[in-house]
Amino acid sequence: MRDVARLTGVSQSTVSRVLSGAATAVPIADDTRERVIAAARSLGYRPNPLARGLRGMKTMLLGVIVRDITDPFFAGAIEAVSLEAAARGYNVVLGHAHGRADEAIALWGVLEARHCDAILMLGDMSDQPRLAEDLRGSPVPVVALWEGSKPAGIASVSVDNRAGIRAVLAHLVGLGHRRIGFLAGRRLGDIREREDAYVEFMTDGGGVPDGYLQYASNDPPGGVSGLTAMLELGDPPTAVVASTDVLAMGLLFAAHGRGIHVPEQLSVTGFDDIPLAEFSIPALTTVRMPTREMVAAAVTMLIDDGLDPADPSAWPRPILAPSLVVRASTGPVVARDTANA
Repeated sequence: MRDVARLTGVSQSTVSRVLSGAATAVPIADDTRERVIAAARSLGYRPNPLARGLRGMKTMLLGVIVRDITDPFFAGAIEAVSLEAAARGYNVVLGHAHGRADEAIALWGVLEARHCDAILMLGDMSDQPRLAEDLRGSPVPVVALWEGSKPAGIASVSVDNRAGIRAVLAHLVGLGHRRIGFLAGRRLGDIREREDAYVEFMTDGGGVPDGYLQYASNDPPGGVSGLTAMLELGDPPTAVVASTDVLAMGLLFAAHGRGIHVPEQLSVTGFDDIPLAEFSIPALTTVRMPTREMVAAAVTMLIDDGLDPADPSAWPRPILAPSLVVRASTGPVVARDTANA
C-alpha cells in the first residue's frame, strides 16, 4: 500500500480505504479511486487474506471439505460451490477428507489456520468422529451437504432421499417389475436413507428376498461385483436400483459383459444424475439431485444470511425434492431366465 500511495501521490490511508472497500465518512473522488485501483493493478497488488483475518476483517475465503474428490458427483458439486462463491467475491479453499482420520484432522487445522469465513462439508463425515466433533465446535458457521437429513450438531441442507427412491421403485413397478434388487454403497448419510426407503417399500410388498440387497464399494467395480452376486441367485431380480449413478455404471458394464440386454432383459436405475448418466449406453434412468439448488441454499445460509454458529435453534434445515429422470435403461418386464443369460 505504501508503494501504491507513492505512485499515486495520495495518502496510505486513502489507498487502504479504496482497496478494502470499507465505508468512509470522507468521500473519495472517483478519479482518485480509479488511479489507486489502476496503480494497484500495475504493481500486481493482491489482498492477503491471512493478514485480513488477523485484522478481524472478512478473509473472503470459503472452506470446503469434500469426502471423496474422486467421486464424479462431488466434482460437479465443487463446481457449483465455486460458482456460488465467486458470485459473492469469495475464493474456495478445498480440502479432501477421504483417507485416514488423522489426515482429516490435519485438514481442519489448515482451514482454521487460513481463517476461512465459513466451512461447507460435502458428504457424510460420521465415520471420522474427531473431525465432525471439531467442526461442531467451530467458531465460524458450518453447513453440511449430503449427510442425510439428520446430521448431529451441524446445520444442513438435505435432499429427500426417500421420495427419490419411492419414485424410482414406483416407476419400476409400473413397468411390471416385482423382483427388484438394490445395490448400496457404504451406509453413510444419504446412502443409508436410500437403502432404508428401499427396504420399507419392499416390506410393504411382502419383503426383501434373500440376496436382493447387496453392498459394494461406491465405484464401477462395485457395480460389477453387485450384479455378479445377484445373478447367482436362484431367482435373480429383473431390475436393480443402484444407490448412486457410479454404481449403476458398473451394473451396465457388467450386464453388457454377460450379454444381458438392458432394458429388455434387465432394468437398471441410479441416483444423482451425474453428467455421464445421460451418455451411458443405454442412457441411465436415475433420480436427479438438485445439486445447484442445494449448494445455493447452503452458501446463502453461510454468507448471505450470516448463520450464527452459536445458536443451533435458529439453524434452518431445508430438505429439497429430487426428480425422476426416465431414460432408456428401464423397460417392461420380459419373461426370461436371467440366471442363464
